[in-house]
Amino acid sequence: MISYAITDPSTLDFNHLERDLKRFSQKASMIVYRDKSNVSKHGADFVQAAKVFDFEQVIIHGDPSMAKASGADGVHLSSLQLGEIADAKAMNLFVVVSTHTIDELKKAEILGADMATFSPIFETPNKGAPVGLEALRSVTSQVHMPVLALGGILTEEQIIACERSGASGFASIRYFGE
Repeated sequence: MISYAITDPSTLDFNHLERDLKRFSQKASMIVYRDKSNVSKHGADFVQAAKVFDFEQVIIHGDPSMAKASGADGVHLSSLQLGEIADAKAMNLFVVVSTHTIDELKKAEILGADMATFSPIFETPNKGAPVGLEALRSVTSQVHMPVLALGGILTEEQIIACERSGASGFASIRYFGE
C-alpha cells in the first residue's frame, strides 16, 4: 500500500530538515514538498535532502518546471492543472493529480496521470463535506490508475478502511506530521 506524505509548513521545518525527513521516511513511501509560498525558494534543497532517504518518489507540488529543475521524480498537480499533465509527462516526470470528482479522475487518467488523490474521504478542516468510503469504492472501480485516499486520514483503522474500499494507498498531512 502506498503511503504518501504531503508536507506543509506546519510539518516541515527547514531548520531541522533532516530530522523531519527522517520522521516522514519511517511511515511514508512517497513524499511531496508542498509550500505554496516557498516552493521556488526551498524546492531544490528539499529534493536533495529527501533523496538521501528511501522514498520511492520525491515530488514537488504545483510546478512541473521546478520539479524538473530540482531533480524531483515527479510533480503533484491540482485539479485545476489537469491541462499541464502532458507537459509534465513530456519532461519525464511522474505525475500525481488531486481529484474530487469521478469526472476529474477519469480526465486525469485519459490525459496520462500516473496516480491521483481523491478527496476528502473523511472530515478534514476547510475541505467541505467528506465524500466517504462508498464514493471511494465507486471511483476506484471506474479507473485503472492508482487512486490514493486523501482527507482526514489520521489512524491505522482509516487506512485499512480505505484499502478495503479499493484505494491503492493513502495521502495525508496530519498522519505524518507527528
